[in-house]
Amino acid sequence: MPTLDADLITALRADLTTADFTVDTVRGLWSEAAGGALTRSHRVAAQRELAAAREVGELTAAGTLAWLFVLGLPVTGSELDAALPELGADGAAALGLAELDETQPASDLLRPLVDLRPYAFTDARGAQEWWIASDLGELALGHALGADHVLGVGGASTTLSSLILPREAELALDLGTGCGIQAMHVARRARRVIATDISARALEYADFNARLNGIGNIEFRLGSLFEPVAGERFGQIVSNPPFVITPRVAEVPEYEYRDGGFTGDELVQRVVAGIREHLEPGGVAQLLGNWEYYAGVDGLDRVRSWAEGLDAWVVERELQDAPRYAETWIRDGGTRSGDPEYDRWYAQWLDDFAARGVEYVGFGYLTLRAPAGGEPTLARFEQVESSGTNPAGIGAHVAQALAAHDAVSGLTDAALAELRLKVARDVTEERHSWPGDEAPIVITLRQGAGFGRALQVDPALSGLVGACDGELTIGQISDAIAALFEVDEAELRADLLPRVRELVFTGFLELA
Repeated sequence: MPTLDADLITALRADLTTADFTVDTVRGLWSEAAGGALTRSHRVAAQRELAAAREVGELTAAGTLAWLFVLGLPVTGSELDAALPELGADGAAALGLAELDETQPASDLLRPLVDLRPYAFTDARGAQEWWIASDLGELALGHALGADHVLGVGGASTTLSSLILPREAELALDLGTGCGIQAMHVARRARRVIATDISARALEYADFNARLNGIGNIEFRLGSLFEPVAGERFGQIVSNPPFVITPRVAEVPEYEYRDGGFTGDELVQRVVAGIREHLEPGGVAQLLGNWEYYAGVDGLDRVRSWAEGLDAWVVERELQDAPRYAETWIRDGGTRSGDPEYDRWYAQWLDDFAARGVEYVGFGYLTLRAPAGGEPTLARFEQVESSGTNPAGIGAHVAQALAAHDAVSGLTDAALAELRLKVARDVTEERHSWPGDEAPIVITLRQGAGFGRALQVDPALSGLVGACDGELTIGQISDAIAALFEVDEAELRADLLPRVRELVFTGFLELA
């Protein structure tokens, strides 16, 4: 775990900059095939490609750093001195980044103590690149993770960071900060951020990462859930909480970064309850979570009950049956089928689910808002099929959807009919017909951005959407379509207007 020596961190930052230790540089060190293998936790291909340059002394500074901190392989003290000229090998050791490899006696080989790699992203403020330190993964360790493992930037991290609304906040909260990545994202727009975690090790990593990247408006506090911020309210809350559902038996390991210590999905339920008490009016919270499905009990309906009193938009992106869920999270900790513990833990996981009647577990994200005044107006709980990607700009899409909801939710149908709307620029239409027939049998509107929704529509709604160019009102377009199809104007409006509301919220149509 790195130390917080300011001078050494400054020297490290300078060296990483000089070495051009960036995402593009590291990606270019090995072939696309080797990089793909590395994402699947196989480093041999990348190691072989770098080894050729290393053997003839042609490994760049970025290559040496990637060999040590990304692949988790030892380097000599002279190699590290060359790669980090200001910090040096001694400084790296003093900072807690590397140490002498005691498995190689009578050598000056240094082995890594941390995973340190570049991380790039683009948000509403533009493109940015950081360096993120975390605990070594199982690839470098050669064994399963420890219970106090501090995770780096993973798929869940990038999912949440892509969802964060681009909004200003006087005071923001990152609940369960881990390595600090979400707090750093929020700090780009919030004046002050409080980051909490139950793990002191995680907070030290998060503090180190903020300092390494020159981010000074984050305060770190130790404690469980909302205890460190009792009595405080926030304009923005983000959380990638330890939501994984783990059997509460002594033998199954609990990892601090993913297991909250509660039975079932109680942790997420408690986070939502705390959010209600800690958002200022108009404030927004976004988090990831799991929720359980029981026989005859829908998981999203359970989440609906948790979020009472808040505007809520909950998207379920994946639904796993009990066996698949157990397999996913046993493997996540580094235990593989064939390991002595695997089958035993698998059985205990299934026993836990069976005892509580759990059939499925849903995964998704929650956007919650404290009403600025009056009662909540948004209660949307939906399943959206996952594309397997985290589209850039999804946070801006969520913000636009909330703004669209606020604009039309209070309108009567008569007022809605007076709006002038435009088709969003990312929307396309597909038509399918039987060979030789002109009339389509299937019309599908597709969204290129946002959640990438696909919506089957009838000819009337397709015609309305196609005519939305901001010139005519929705009512005028509907009446023209009624005349074309020779149907009753009032009946067609009654059919189309609720669907127009949905298209405005989901981003197919925009206010002109």
